[in-house]
Amino acid sequence: MMKMDLRNVMLAACMVLAVMSASARADEIPLVTGVHWTKASEEQKKIYLVGVANFVQIEIAYQAATPPSAAQSIVARFATGLKGQTLDGVREGLNGWYAAHPDRLQRPVIETIWFEMVVPGLQKTK
Repeated sequence: MMKMDLRNVMLAACMVLAVMSASARADEIPLVTGVHWTKASEEQKKIYLVGVANFVQIEIAYQAATPPSAAQSIVARFATGLKGQTLDGVREGLNGWYAAHPDRLQRPVIETIWFEMVVPGLQKTK
């Protein structure tokens, strides 16, 4: 019963967010890049990572009854690839990567997380 209530609450929250943002165009939604990352405070970076982590957790909770395999879901791969990582560890990893690659500041942060942390983490689990 509790799982059903949680699922319904999350579904309602997602629907509200979808309705509220329905008028937003893709060009109005900023893509966070290394430029933004390197200019952000450590607290802003943590907030961004908490948002990403919350998105992953919401998707996992929503799919709890019938979770897709890692081959069927980017969320499952994301969670598996980052298993054992902390928010501070990911933040420090991103800080280090962008410091070592100042010529790649246009790269989106989510892409950097994927290719520099998730993919290597997935290879360790094989």
